[in-house]
Amino acid sequence: MDEGRKRVLLIAASILAARKLAQYGSEAHVPATICAIADSIRWAERIMQEIDRRWPDIRSGHN
Repeated sequence: MDEGRKRVLLIAASILAARKLAQYGSEAHVPATICAIADSIRWAERIMQEIDRRWPDIRSGHN
């Protein structure tokens, strides 16, 4: 995975995590925080995979 795609995943995961963490408030427990971040990374990866599936980049070979 190239650095540009890693940055896109980071941004998407950060947005998803921030939305989830905002629901917990400032009293969030560490395990809940870790779980929310892990879930957000998985969702961001799935989103990127679906984008690649629908719109493959023929020039770079990404599927």
